[in-house]
Amino acid sequence: MTKKFELIVFDWDGTLLDSTAVIVASVQAAAREVGIDPPSDERARHIIGLGLVDALRHALPDLEPDRYEEVAERYRRHYLSQDQTLSLFSGVGELVRELAAADHLLGVATGKSRQGLGRALAQSGLEPYFHATRCAGECHSKPHPQMLEELMAELGVGPEATLMIGDTTHDLQMARNAGVPALAVTYGAHGRDQLAAADPIDCVASVAELTAWLRANG
Repeated sequence: MTKKFELIVFDWDGTLLDSTAVIVASVQAAAREVGIDPPSDERARHIIGLGLVDALRHALPDLEPDRYEEVAERYRRHYLSQDQTLSLFSGVGELVRELAAADHLLGVATGKSRQGLGRALAQSGLEPYFHATRCAGECHSKPHPQMLEELMAELGVGPEATLMIGDTTHDLQMARNAGVPALAVTYGAHGRDQLAAADPIDCVASVAELTAWLRANG
């Protein structure tokens, strides 16, 4: 691999882990349990990548504010009942190991909780390859730049040598707010047109395309 970018930061859900459908179903099930109309698939997909309570505020704007934590707890229960069945997108493990072997610094910036990311990293077997991670609850929710700013500060890498890879406009806007180039993957939560409108440096449609792009440009 070439090494234009010293630090490569990945979103987790919808970028490395094939979890979009389970997240959408869990949000909708939690809404039904508390007696409110569930969001559409499109609306539920849009909030993926945000911190959970922020996500629910967007997905369920008519819910009373003091009930968001109740819905969040129901969401967690539905998601956790299925998370052990989730898998990385095909080729992700090989890509991460290849990037690590090429001496890239690797990070994660995710809307998951610290506990959730820790469980996901352990289940995936990828934990040893990531040098630093940031989660919802530790930082402002995307698209605020804090996650990226803290990762760059911790690892001593500037914005021009950092690349953010994600499947949502929240990821791309966070990168823009941090002055970091962003690459969009279109196989996750948000569609290609929506992602392209956020002005990434490129869009790729599969992990195979992502691997080829990074080999040529990363």
